[in-house]
Amino acid sequence: METAPLKSFATWARAELITQVGARITAVLAPGSPEQTENPRAIRALEAGIKGAGGGIKGKEAVADKVAYTWFNRIVALRFMDAGGYTTAGIVSPAAGQAVGQPEVLADAKRGVFDPDVVTDSTLVVLNGLLDGTRPSIDPQGEAYTLLLAEYCRYWNKSMPFMFEREGDYTELLIPANLLADESILARAVATMTPDVCRDVEVIGWLYQFYISERKDEVFAGFKKNKKAGAAEIPAATQLFTPHWIVRYLVENSVGRLWMLNHPESHLADQMDYYIAPVDEEPDYLKLTGPEALTVVDPACGSGHMLTYAFDLLYAIYEEEGYSPSEIPSLILSHNLYGTEIDSRAGALAAFALTMKARARQRTFFNKKVEPHICVIEPISFSADELGYLVTEDGDRQAEEAFWNQFEHADTFGSLIRPDSDLAVRLAEHLVALDDEGDLLRADAIDWARRAINQAGYLEQQYSVVVANPPYMGSKQMNPLLSQFMKEAHPDAKSDLFAGFIQRCTNLARPRGMVAMITMQSWMFLSSYEKLRASLLAHQQITSMLHLGARAFDSIGGEVVSSTAFILTNQPSANRASTRGRTGAFIRLVDGMSEAEKISALRTALVMRTTDVGFYLASAEDFAAVPGSPIVYWLSEKMRAAFSVGRPLSDVADLRQGLATADNSRFLRQWWEVSRSRSAFTCTSREEAASSGARWFPYNKGGEFRKWYGNHEFVVNWEHDGAEIRTFGVEDGGRPRSRAQNTGTYFSPSVSWSDISSGEAAFRRYPAGFIHDSTGHSGFGERTLLDQIALLLNSTYVMEVMKVLAPTMHFHIGYVGLVPVASDANHLPASVVQRLIETSHTDWDLAEMSWSFERNPLITLARPLRGLD
Repeated sequence: METAPLKSFATWARAELITQVGARITAVLAPGSPEQTENPRAIRALEAGIKGAGGGIKGKEAVADKVAYTWFNRIVALRFMDAGGYTTAGIVSPAAGQAVGQPEVLADAKRGVFDPDVVTDSTLVVLNGLLDGTRPSIDPQGEAYTLLLAEYCRYWNKSMPFMFEREGDYTELLIPANLLADESILARAVATMTPDVCRDVEVIGWLYQFYISERKDEVFAGFKKNKKAGAAEIPAATQLFTPHWIVRYLVENSVGRLWMLNHPESHLADQMDYYIAPVDEEPDYLKLTGPEALTVVDPACGSGHMLTYAFDLLYAIYEEEGYSPSEIPSLILSHNLYGTEIDSRAGALAAFALTMKARARQRTFFNKKVEPHICVIEPISFSADELGYLVTEDGDRQAEEAFWNQFEHADTFGSLIRPDSDLAVRLAEHLVALDDEGDLLRADAIDWARRAINQAGYLEQQYSVVVANPPYMGSKQMNPLLSQFMKEAHPDAKSDLFAGFIQRCTNLARPRGMVAMITMQSWMFLSSYEKLRASLLAHQQITSMLHLGARAFDSIGGEVVSSTAFILTNQPSANRASTRGRTGAFIRLVDGMSEAEKISALRTALVMRTTDVGFYLASAEDFAAVPGSPIVYWLSEKMRAAFSVGRPLSDVADLRQGLATADNSRFLRQWWEVSRSRSAFTCTSREEAASSGARWFPYNKGGEFRKWYGNHEFVVNWEHDGAEIRTFGVEDGGRPRSRAQNTGTYFSPSVSWSDISSGEAAFRRYPAGFIHDSTGHSGFGERTLLDQIALLLNSTYVMEVMKVLAPTMHFHIGYVGLVPVASDANHLPASVVQRLIETSHTDWDLAEMSWSFERNPLITLARPLRGLD
């Protein structure tokens, strides 16, 4: 799908609608406006909405943004239905076959043609008056069309209440103006959403992503200023539309796989292009009694892309089982598909998309009044008085009150909330017995309690398949409320929202159920997710994975997101022994520079199924052989064995972090900036340095990529054994800000490397005389050992090992300390290292930044040339 026109339309529409809706708010709230008299209830609702959003200008802007979004959704929905032929006349579109012109319903009205099922008698009188000139108006056709649009929205409320308002909703007051202009949002919607584009409901998801893209940019700009994301920012900050090929992989290898396990004779695999057949025989799988039992939930459903493709696959399953085509759409929406979402407008789009899927398959579907199971998780809380009658007399009052108020911050926590299923049943029964006693406030509280029970129902039940592209948000961007929640509810996954959702999705899946997700790849490798990995490998099996790396999303480009798509199967504790050693299929697509390249590589791998094309088999036991259990599926048996038989480098050498001055600009200089007479370059111990009378000493700060020798640029103020550094900050009455750690290794010979590198790490030998920095990680020992370690660490073997142990740009001392060292490493030829060091030393001294520099090599070369003149 060509998305550039969709992006241009959606971003323009957002700005235009916010402006127009804002103008309408000002107009209808002006003293003496006609709306004040004609629709006082809607005016009161609007004023309450503004007050609830903060009041004043801030409240008006928030309501304008919300209503603009609502009207965008409705106009897009109506245009989609017009283009698909689902309306009797074009509501926002000209008559069929006309590219431009007035909406067909207005053209019909001007000829006296009205749909009696839509237009009420009272509205008909006003419309006729406007169109025949007997009712005064400065814009009779515009006013007439506004009335028609409101009537059609009310009409479609009967079939799709999640998208179209009920009568009296204040959004009717705020219908954008100038809808009949040549460059109005209606005209541009018709031009952009052509019938060809609207053949695929995927267009709804793209428009949703592009509509909020500028808001997303605003939120990320705030992150750079250290602002935190709250409920208002999370939907925009975390929305990312999933490419269709990834959706297909996820759904086909979860929903499709589960059905194929239950029905190996099925021909469903013939239409699943990205299906990976099981590698091993799987006798122990989730048994399904029929298609209705195959339940699917997306706990962060956005605009419903995962669910709409699941609809297609489920339709094929029902069809294969012999169900009547007229029944299938209703059965799917009634029994199979569920979604939850914190953004009400996204939830409305998801429900609409599923409804359109059903209507495309069944012409009379709208008459069935079947609504998709899409639940917008709303904030709900109750006062002490309300809790007094919502709790039971003989129950655990504290637990029941916590249950009723667990959704207080639902617009922040969303599907991560885990309701107690037993309490949900108990309190639902109690709620049925409650009477409002004629009290309007009590009735309202009971109504909200029903909503809380409904939300809990979505989140406490378990499903056959859980499929999701969850929100991504690092702990640094979380507001204090969300950060604390993650620490308490998901301590092993607190570093990012997506990791919390991995855990939550495994809870939502039934025993032997499947979890299909696309997330950032960081959980596969980083030490901060080690406990999460251990839990997943113990309780779930990775049945397949597409390791996507960067550039899997053409819509965002660049190296912004490195991702992985994977399928997990929940393993009941009684079956874990029988599944031990079972392998999963892993396909490596990290080298593809675009979606097209990755798709091509995936198709090749699915056919060839060899490591040459990136198809690997690995088990949980394979990962457990490596410290930290990273998901390093590509490792050879020999490489895995090296971790089993080798000793960690940290057991062989003394690896230490060094000095952290807390203020480098104060305590560090480049060596040529200070007096040579106050510098000492050859001290071999702290005692010698202290007695030297010098102020400045060589400092190993890491530095650029350089092997064997070099990066001798800095000196540090370590006068009087670092007295000034050690007391830095104490003068302010606090603890020292600096960290003079591992001082026993200062001035000792070492092997060292830089903490950060954009590629592979480079290891260098340092002679005696240096103090090492906290980012100039170093290893210590006797000279021969250090030479052998330098030779080992700069080898291609360790280069491959470091891809496993340190997959990011950081080469922390803890990662390097895990490098496995074979028992015969002491036979490595140290003499080779000396030659390499000498060569690198000579090269370093050719630069003027070396304190051993003598002359520029070009001068040396020029002398014999002058002799030839």
